[in-house]
Amino acid sequence: MRTALLSAALIAICASPLTFSQNNGGDAMPAAAAASQTTLDAAVAGSWRDAANAARDGARNPKQTLEFFGLAPDMTVIEVSPGAGWWTEILAPWLGAQGNYVAAIPDASKAASERARTYFTGANAEFRERLAASPAQYAGATVREVDMAAPVYGPAGSADAVLTFRNIHGWMRNDQAEMQMKAFFEVLKPGGVLGLEQHRADADVPKDQINGYVSEAQVIALAEGAGFELAARSEINANPKDTKDHPNGVWTLPPNLNVPEGEDKAKYEAIGESDRMTLRFVKPQA
Repeated sequence: MRTALLSAALIAICASPLTFSQNNGGDAMPAAAAASQTTLDAAVAGSWRDAANAARDGARNPKQTLEFFGLAPDMTVIEVSPGAGWWTEILAPWLGAQGNYVAAIPDASKAASERARTYFTGANAEFRERLAASPAQYAGATVREVDMAAPVYGPAGSADAVLTFRNIHGWMRNDQAEMQMKAFFEVLKPGGVLGLEQHRADADVPKDQINGYVSEAQVIALAEGAGFELAARSEINANPKDTKDHPNGVWTLPPNLNVPEGEDKAKYEAIGESDRMTLRFVKPQA
C-alpha cells in the first residue's frame, strides 16, 4: 500500500531538492501575486484540489488542524512523507508567497529493496507531475528526496515547523521512529513546532502487533526522548465510533476500506475515518 510504504521511508535530505517554478502564459496572474492572495480558507477551498481529497475535509479537519499547530503563512514548513499530496494541496499554495513549503519524499535510489526502489520511483514521479500540473498553486514548493537510512531533513535549525500525518506507526514497526524524532528535532529552530496526527490506540501496542494504531503515550515518549516538549493535544480528529478492532487494522476503515470478502463495507463506512491523536510539540528555546 502506497501510504504505508511512504510512511516508513523518509529520513534524509537529497543534495539537490527540486523547486517548481511558475510558467504562466497569456494573461495568467504571476505566481507570487496569486499566492499572496491565498489565505488558509482559500487554500482549503481551492478549486485545484482533488475532489476526492476535498470530500474528506469533514474527517480530516484541515483548517482546524493547521491552526492548532500554530502555523503562519511566513513559516518554513517541512511535511514528512506527504504521500499523494493530500496536505500539499493546501500547504503549498498557502505558504507560497511568504513562506516555504518542503515536501520530504523518499530517495528511491537508496531504498532497501528493488521492489521499494521501483515503487518509489513511480510514486515520486506521480507526486512531481501533480505539482507541475498546477504551477500557479505550487510555484516555489520544494521537493526534497531523502535517504531512509540517514535521518537528516535539512540544515540544522532551518525549519519553523515539521509536520507528519499518520506515519508514526510505520516508523515504529520498522525501528525508525527514534531516529525520525531526532531528525525532526535537529532541523527545527529553537521554539519550532512538531505537529503530528496519528491513528490512536487505547493502550500501548507491541511493535509486532501494530496495525496502524499506537498509543498517545508511545508517541509522546518518542518525542520527549528526542528532546521535544509536549505543548498541547487536541481532539480535533477524534472519532468515538472507532472501535479499533478491525480485521485489517486501520486500513479496514475509509478511505482504504480494505474489508474482508463477505463483510459489509457499509458497517465501516458508518464508522468513518480512524480515531486520531493530534499533538503539538515544541523544541525548547536554547
